[in-house]
Amino acid sequence: MKPTSTTPDSQTGPKPKSRLRENVEAILLAILLALFIRTFIVQAFKIPSGSMEDTLLIGDHILVNKFIYGIRMPFTNKALVPVAEPERGDIVVFKFPQDPKMDFIKRVVGIPGDTVECRNKVVYVNGEPEASTYAVHKDAFVLRNNPRDNFGPIKVPADSLFVMGDNRDRSNDSRFWNFVNYSELRGKAFMIYWSWNKDDFAVRWRRIGSMIE
Repeated sequence: MKPTSTTPDSQTGPKPKSRLRENVEAILLAILLALFIRTFIVQAFKIPSGSMEDTLLIGDHILVNKFIYGIRMPFTNKALVPVAEPERGDIVVFKFPQDPKMDFIKRVVGIPGDTVECRNKVVYVNGEPEASTYAVHKDAFVLRNNPRDNFGPIKVPADSLFVMGDNRDRSNDSRFWNFVNYSELRGKAFMIYWSWNKDDFAVRWRRIGSMIE
């Protein structure tokens, strides 16, 4: 009995992938990786207003660390893996409590248990003047019966933050709508990766790559 000859057509084994299939798989993998990074690790945001001047300017594009305050599940925003607690001085991005579809960015002034008040534009935390080099006032006039310049004392509840813009006279913040709950946090801002001045139609090259403090 003669042995049966083997031809290429009769060989078994995996068929090589077509170039189209390889490209589609690469694109899908890139999309999934981008979604994972955006959901759990880093997300980009653009500064639309001057409430954080002079720390952040209109047209700054920033990166936000979404991992630092704990990995959060999409839609529920529930933290599964707590990593760190927000601290005074952190610049945080969060869902605006009065409209969760909007993202706000402010600086943490009070953490749970702190007592915050303001007297004639001076902010006090636990009875001591706020130690800040970033807060600015661009309006010398003091509003006597207005929370912009006078409020409190008010105690920050558990799992909540009292936040304010660095541009203290031009910021819609906790002075007017109280606290940010931990569940509303999106992350901590840490770097400016692009900055565009639309008024001068120019790139702010010196700001690109700078760390946010």
